[in-house]
Amino acid sequence: MTILSEILEYNQKFVENKEYETYITDKYPEKKIVILTCMDARLVELLQKAMNLRNGDAKIIKNAGAIITQPFGSVVRSILIGIYEFNADEVLIIGHSGCGMTQLNSDAIVEKIKARGISTTVLDTLENSGIKMNRFLRGFNSVEEGVRNSVNVIRNHPLMPEGVHVHGLIIDSETGKLDMVVDEA
Repeated sequence: MTILSEILEYNQKFVENKEYETYITDKYPEKKIVILTCMDARLVELLQKAMNLRNGDAKIIKNAGAIITQPFGSVVRSILIGIYEFNADEVLIIGHSGCGMTQLNSDAIVEKIKARGISTTVLDTLENSGIKMNRFLRGFNSVEEGVRNSVNVIRNHPLMPEGVHVHGLIIDSETGKLDMVVDEA
């Protein structure tokens, strides 16, 4: 049995027992915030519990390292939709202690890509088309640096309306303690 099979089996019982009723809400975030955070598995429940967030309180976007690499990529699009379409008026960029994107070795990732069967020809084709693997797969030197960079991209974005506050925080991956990195009151 695959993990997906287990998930689908559980899901069938979840729906049959109407366990979803506890989570019913609408699409507008109750607390009017958009959060960009890391996809780290330790944050799946910890982040929301540490922030007193319930289902429906916030729009939460997750990616590797809470990094915004492109000002007109899908992460920024999601943040802007959260603001313009779902009435959010605060953005929180939340990194975390022990993030795997800190000092990420892009060369080592490329080696793992090759080991999983992606040919050097494919990688060379990507490089020749302008996709630089060392830039595409890079992380950051420190979590604080990553948070500050992402906050700056949002704050300085030409489509960011005035009056939307953008903050940067770091959550401790074990205790849930939040530390402010960048505040905008």
